[in-house]
Amino acid sequence: MRALISTWDKSGLDTFARGLVSLGWRLVASGNTAAALEAIGLPVEHVEEVTASPEMLGGRVKTLHPRVHAGILARRDEAGDLATLEEHGIEAFDLVCVNLYPFEEVTARRGVTEEEAVETIDVGGPSMLRGAAKNFAHCAPVCRPDQYHEVLEELRAKGGELSLDTRRRLAAEAFAHTAAYEAAIATWFNAREEFPDSLVVSLDKVLDLAYGENPHQRAAYYAERGVRRHLLSRVEQLHGKELSFNNLNDFSAARSLVREFALPTCVIVKHANPCGVAVGTTAEEAYDKALASDPTSARTRSTRCGGRRTRGSSSTASGAPASPASATTSACSAGCSSRIPTPRSRIATPGSS
Repeated sequence: MRALISTWDKSGLDTFARGLVSLGWRLVASGNTAAALEAIGLPVEHVEEVTASPEMLGGRVKTLHPRVHAGILARRDEAGDLATLEEHGIEAFDLVCVNLYPFEEVTARRGVTEEEAVETIDVGGPSMLRGAAKNFAHCAPVCRPDQYHEVLEELRAKGGELSLDTRRRLAAEAFAHTAAYEAAIATWFNAREEFPDSLVVSLDKVLDLAYGENPHQRAAYYAERGVRRHLLSRVEQLHGKELSFNNLNDFSAARSLVREFALPTCVIVKHANPCGVAVGTTAEEAYDKALASDPTSARTRSTRCGGRRTRGSSSTASGAPASPASATTSACSAGCSSRIPTPRSRIATPGSS
């Protein structure tokens, strides 16, 4: 078995590569990845030996070569593909482990130049991952360090093989990974246009929800990749049941209203409509006042408390505990500064004790 490895992020790579070698795999690696594996004493074949061609253009061209991509894309059940490999003396790859240049991390830095950003656009990495994902029936794509453990465990359990279901799942994750990467690049290039012809949005799952709008429906909460603030950013669940779609719908309404106030404020909503709003000197006082305004509705619905200080002030957080007899979804926040645009929040769901 043969693995092609080319990673920017070397986290966990030593353990993963050692595990592959212990199972009898041969490693092929490029550039700094090969050097890192050799530094820990592992036998590595350099990509240049495979391609019979040196790295070019300051490292821009390393793996973009037929001897690499034919080895990734060859179908083992197609006689023509196997004949082509034999004719050209090309060995197939059974696993491709690649993670990409940190484009999003670099472009998020203040003052990054266009040249610096462009040089972190990975070309060869996505090509190899997409090739392996397309050929998942014969080649497994591994795109993140958090996949290493489960891949190794299955290889050990199944005599060096990965099931078709695992390879199909890894392919889906690889295509999602490269799609999000391309979306980030497109977004960066489009930043100069107020209304570009195309907008590509990449979303990451933040939380699996207890259920959807109705109990028989499944649901999950997603946030746009790379954003600094979203509905559940800086939110801490204190107690209660798992959040549902309706909890988030109520929480969104409460959070939108509490932002209208400068002083510590509590908003209680029922079916996304306010049924109690109060201002206090503290979040706790505001909570007590809002609860007293309509305790019947408040005991079964969502509460949001918030305090917003003047711009540039320090940020603090304080919780307003739900009444032991109530079954409210309560949330509290206090503090908003120019450095931290989203107030801290705490949320509790119905059914807590």
